[in-house]
Amino acid sequence: MKILIINPGSTSTKVGIYEDLEEKIIENISIEADILKKFDDLYDQTDMRYEQVMEFLKKNNISPSDLDVIVSRGGLLPPLHTGAYVIDDELCHIMRHRPAQIHASNLGALVARRISKEYDIPAYIYDAVSVDELTDEARLSGVKKYPRRSFSHALNTRAVAMRYCADNGLDYYKSSVIVVHLGGGISMNFQKNGRLVETVSSDEGPFSTNRAGVLPIYSCITIAADEGAEALQKYEDSIGGLVSYLGTNDAREVEKMIEEGNEEALLVYRSMAYQIAKSIGSLAIVDNGKVDAILLTGGISYSKMLTGWVKEKVEFIAPVEIYPGEFEMRALAQGAYRVMQGMEKADYLRL
Repeated sequence: MKILIINPGSTSTKVGIYEDLEEKIIENISIEADILKKFDDLYDQTDMRYEQVMEFLKKNNISPSDLDVIVSRGGLLPPLHTGAYVIDDELCHIMRHRPAQIHASNLGALVARRISKEYDIPAYIYDAVSVDELTDEARLSGVKKYPRRSFSHALNTRAVAMRYCADNGLDYYKSSVIVVHLGGGISMNFQKNGRLVETVSSDEGPFSTNRAGVLPIYSCITIAADEGAEALQKYEDSIGGLVSYLGTNDAREVEKMIEEGNEEALLVYRSMAYQIAKSIGSLAIVDNGKVDAILLTGGISYSKMLTGWVKEKVEFIAPVEIYPGEFEMRALAQGAYRVMQGMEKADYLRL
């Protein structure tokens, strides 16, 4: 079974080919800033992203007609359950005109649909960013008109949870696991019996390399009044966290500062670990203290310094395991494979 994987990011398009569950080719195709500046609207990039994927296939001597299935990162659609959805015209219409939020990952389904229609190939999204299986108790925010949103790195964290359970003889669908994605944005979730019943989104939890995380509401009011709402958005998206405190978004550079005796860098990095641990602690109550494992993943989980501090604070709750990096491409391939083998059923998005 030949699987084409499409995973768009803000400045690149990651494309891959799997045969069954074996990785054959992975390429991260960068997009120059000057090219991105030409597009006023995100969705105007669709043709360019499509050409990137077609050129990738041509360069690797793969005919689209040889593909058995296409799978794309899900993007920020309205709330979905975990698993697969069929990429059809209705899903693409919703992605283009009624997304939960504008994000580069939204383009994946549009590109996949174009190839799917041209060559009559089934196409799916899997474990979208907007997976929402919150309990009723978890959904309330404190203001009736504005319920909490469930945004987390569902694709990578769910793949890591399944891997941990398989490696340790646990039934994923009868387990309670906390998974933390440590990246440019930090999110985490509580997965109970295969469902993401609670999340800590990147704007609800710890600060990260370039995001402020949760801010006290009165600080938000002050920032909005003094600097404007756009500035507040930038603190949450790009210039908060390590960038705000230390002027860098590179955790390796922060560790170098610490090794050179920079006390401020040590305080900031330890505080980041503290906030990560505090958010993990808040998730420990979801299943009344039953937690089979706490799993740390994402790019920053390569930092033994940071993960060591986090582990010290939370390992009294449950065993802590670390899965450095991200496994999105493999997770997408595995999802498509399970659907094509009849192990899972793909749903249709209808609003």
